[in-house]
Amino acid sequence: MNSLQKLAAGSLAAVLALSMAACGSGSGDTAASGDSAPGKAVKVNEKSAAATSLADFGTMADLEKAAKEEGALNVIALPHDWSNYGEVIDGFKKKYPEIKITELNPNASSKEEVDAAKTNKGTDAAPDVFDLGLSVADSSTDYFAPYKVQAWDSIPESAKNADGLYYADYTGIMAIGWNKDKYGDISSLDDLLDPKFAGTVALNGKPAEAGSAFNGFLMVNALSGGDLDNTQPGLDFFKKLKDAGNLTQIDVTNATIDSGQTGVVFDWSYNQASYQSSLKEQGVNWQYKTFPKAQVVSYYNQAINKDAPHPAAARLWEEYLYSADAQNLWLKGGATPVLLDAMQQDGTVDKDTLAKSVKLEGDPINATSEQAAKITEWLQNNWDSTIGN
Repeated sequence: MNSLQKLAAGSLAAVLALSMAACGSGSGDTAASGDSAPGKAVKVNEKSAAATSLADFGTMADLEKAAKEEGALNVIALPHDWSNYGEVIDGFKKKYPEIKITELNPNASSKEEVDAAKTNKGTDAAPDVFDLGLSVADSSTDYFAPYKVQAWDSIPESAKNADGLYYADYTGIMAIGWNKDKYGDISSLDDLLDPKFAGTVALNGKPAEAGSAFNGFLMVNALSGGDLDNTQPGLDFFKKLKDAGNLTQIDVTNATIDSGQTGVVFDWSYNQASYQSSLKEQGVNWQYKTFPKAQVVSYYNQAINKDAPHPAAARLWEEYLYSADAQNLWLKGGATPVLLDAMQQDGTVDKDTLAKSVKLEGDPINATSEQAAKITEWLQNNWDSTIGN
């Protein structure tokens, strides 16, 4: 893949939606990976499993029929408050009530998504689809089935694997968020070394495993004087945070933020907007900011499990995600959908939501797939030995 480089052209480069809409937290059939009962062996429709485009089914009606016959879809790592996935999932349920969605481990990292596919291969407990950070997507193509959605030609060439193994879906800007009433203002990274932040500064996962944590690390690295070819400054800063007793490696969830366990969080702007909205109802003044010198952006990517237990439903899900309806729901959730430029051109973008968007403050920083792979390997070799598990 010619991975995403700088978002340099058009509104895809200039606009990153930061709407304050709260993300849904609707109910779903949710199973935590490793906590659920072992899946049952499943036999899939070979024609559906081999389909590389809608044409292999015939028409959209034919794909819908095949998916409804399967009657199920397993998604993973889709928290409802992450880029408005709650509404995205609800939209699919309303459109296709015959298909039961099971939501596996909403807080899984990108690596854990692929691990779940390996562990549950051949059973009805395996995820059908993935939503992955670039570094994990690029290194896991052996587990993906090629499929090109109808909107394929509208996805920028630099934002998709040429064979259709994975393709970008949405992005945001990496930001730092915190409880302003408790901690006051934060103007620089060095502020986080203050003892008042003891045990409360968090990445959203481990940087060699989770896309948000990887890009949070890149943000810190840029603010520490590093760049994509020199990541030692970022590691040095996290070592300072650890030595100061301020770094926590607790996984970030709404509960940890609510409780104050993670009072300062490096995370995507769309997640920060969601935290801000939900915490406001509890009287918490959650603030977040990006830094002009560290405008880190990176698309997440869709992929289909090559051993998906429900291959037709997996492909229908992808077609749904790349419709204007779902893309606008991501936009509503504070993310920038990959089809934004195309939707502006054909008039299908939600103009009211787009009007609430803000522009990047500086040049975006976005690792290529080669850079991401190199940095990930470097982190695998250095993060645990320096910071710990």
